[in-house]
Amino acid sequence: MEECLLEVKGLKKTYPLHGSGGRFFGKKEQMYAVDGITFEIKKGETYGLVGESGCGKSTTGRAIVGLDKPDAGSIFYQGKDLCKLSEKEFRPLRKELQMVFQNTLSALNPRQRIGSILEEILIVHGEKNASARKERALKVLQQVGLSEEHYFRYPHELSGGQVQRLGIAGALLIEPKLIVCDEPVSALDVSIQAQILNMLVEIQKTSGISLLFISHDIGVIRFISDRIGVMYLGTLVEEADAESLFENPLHPYTKALLASAPDPYIVRGKRNILRGEQPVRTGEMKGCAFCGRCPYAEEICKEKTPEMRGVQKGHRVACHLVGEK
Repeated sequence: MEECLLEVKGLKKTYPLHGSGGRFFGKKEQMYAVDGITFEIKKGETYGLVGESGCGKSTTGRAIVGLDKPDAGSIFYQGKDLCKLSEKEFRPLRKELQMVFQNTLSALNPRQRIGSILEEILIVHGEKNASARKERALKVLQQVGLSEEHYFRYPHELSGGQVQRLGIAGALLIEPKLIVCDEPVSALDVSIQAQILNMLVEIQKTSGISLLFISHDIGVIRFISDRIGVMYLGTLVEEADAESLFENPLHPYTKALLASAPDPYIVRGKRNILRGEQPVRTGEMKGCAFCGRCPYAEEICKEKTPEMRGVQKGHRVACHLVGEK
């Protein structure tokens, strides 16, 4: 049995939502960005988190690496609940939990050369030997497909694909055990996407790291993931291994997500394109999160929130009607 590296239990994160009266006079509500999701990531696997923009994928990733503080729930990493740690207690674990952002360029100092940026990461984590820092930086650049020449360049002198490779290099530099990849290829050309994805697969094979790969692109998720969680409006609606999810999707939202993919190898049969946009989830919302857009919704869907339950081996779904229709 594969060992669990990270387990998320009942994670919740809310943000203040102000009405037309503004921050001070508007109706004060809470927007539920993440509303009680539960999943686990095993050692050496890639867990794909997929869903529409605004469903809470990035918030989940940021909570795992400690950039956002959850309102409720637990994040167990090797037996430690990260949500209960102080900043001082969490700091040593930052070396093991890294994140690659969608817009890596905005996180880079335009006045620093690439080598200086990478070596600064090592300085922060206690590497005092200058020659060791440079050797490690050059090795990681080579690992992500960049050359020694890039060590002396500035961030603006890199292409989009090279910037993302640099972001991955920064995450790999301190040898983490888990990397959260937040839409790392969404802004790249298709050919460059393939190169980055193949590189991540190869790195994972050689290093044994785990990946939480976040994307709205179902085709990308299918290529890189071992297991997949489908998110909608802050909730997890379906989870299965990649093959099972694509061969036998059970939740209506998963089916609609697959139908929206332009890849003919993903879509089979008639396309049931999803209509409308996802609403804002507040405390007043009852029942199934997908109820308002589901073509099969019944009265129970409006009143009772479905629980995530196993319907097949390794396949979970949150839907009242699965198994009935």
